[in-house]
Amino acid sequence: MDAFFASVELLRFPQLADAPVIIGGGRLNVADWMARLNTRLPLHLGRPWGDDGEGGQADLARIPLDQFPRLSDYKGRGVITTATYPARAFGVGSAMGMMKAAKLCPQAIWLPADFDRYRDYSRRFKAEILRLAPVMENRGVDEVFIDFTDVPGGQDDAGAALAQRLQAAIRQATGLTCSIGVAPNKLLAKMASEFNKPNGIAIVQAGDLQTRIWPLPCRKINGIGPKSDAALASHGIGTIGELAAADPAWLCERFGERHGSWLHRAAWGRDDRPVETSSEPVSMSRETTFSRDLHAVNDKAELGAIFTRLCEQVAGDLARKGFVGRTVGIKLRYDDFRIVTRDQSLPQPVQDAAAIRRVAGQCLKRVDLSRRLRLLGVRVSALRRADEAQDEAVGRGESLPLF
Repeated sequence: MDAFFASVELLRFPQLADAPVIIGGGRLNVADWMARLNTRLPLHLGRPWGDDGEGGQADLARIPLDQFPRLSDYKGRGVITTATYPARAFGVGSAMGMMKAAKLCPQAIWLPADFDRYRDYSRRFKAEILRLAPVMENRGVDEVFIDFTDVPGGQDDAGAALAQRLQAAIRQATGLTCSIGVAPNKLLAKMASEFNKPNGIAIVQAGDLQTRIWPLPCRKINGIGPKSDAALASHGIGTIGELAAADPAWLCERFGERHGSWLHRAAWGRDDRPVETSSEPVSMSRETTFSRDLHAVNDKAELGAIFTRLCEQVAGDLARKGFVGRTVGIKLRYDDFRIVTRDQSLPQPVQDAAAIRRVAGQCLKRVDLSRRLRLLGVRVSALRRADEAQDEAVGRGESLPLF
């Protein structure tokens, strides 16, 4: 999907279509943000959030641009969730600190993230895809892989015909645009999906590797991060073509047998991963960045409340999705941005918030708590389906207390 969160917001606020818009900023929820906006609006505009006083929703498109809060007014330590294309032109993007972005684009309009709304639109666009092409792999809220192979008409015009039908169906159902990459495998399709954004279709055939893929920077390969990219650059490898020309044995020697072999295959566009129509999560976690640095002693009560809430949220996620986990862990980011993690594996899986908090608390005893903290997170991994774990325990003549 094209700038998914931002595009969903532009459906609600179409007057922002050509403006630089930043979405994100931490813990302020949408209702609170709109309540603040209400207090700034002239009385004749009514109440844009909620109803219009007559039982219907007010017209949010009537809110004047000059009434929206600007990024220059933002104070806090949140990060950008996403940005519209006009905002990206100023060099801002996802995961950038809001305060840093404010220096690059102070005039940008700031909106809070409305994840309930985004999840609703995610379900809607995926339903349209499944109606036309049922072999679909979920890749998060705004991205999927689709196997066209056996879809009627899926091979027409090298896949472009079905891609166009998908775009039209999604646009009709949601008002949103998407960009589609069509290729022989997932690796190349992912890269192709970025070629013609927004609202584009790009088709990459096996014979296009040298002309369309090899000139690209290595970072365009999904899976090559900043560290690997810097390591490759230190050896004079900056493009995918240069990576493809590297000796496979040399890559394995420098980057390890597994990663080096993968780098060579990826540079040659080789990827045999199937489209997985179902997958199980390997972990569930919750974390929060504090509005100010907290200390384990001086801010004990506040930290304790946050810690408990995170454990309860993870437990709720596990219960709602029907999983238990045998490994509980914590994540801390100190005031110098250093990150530490600790975890502990258990003889029996857990799902209950109290049990998760108890084990996570034991993990906390194994880290330095004399430093001030910016972030705290709780994770449960080594997941199993709760019903399967229960059946196995019963088969052994045991009980499985989800304590």
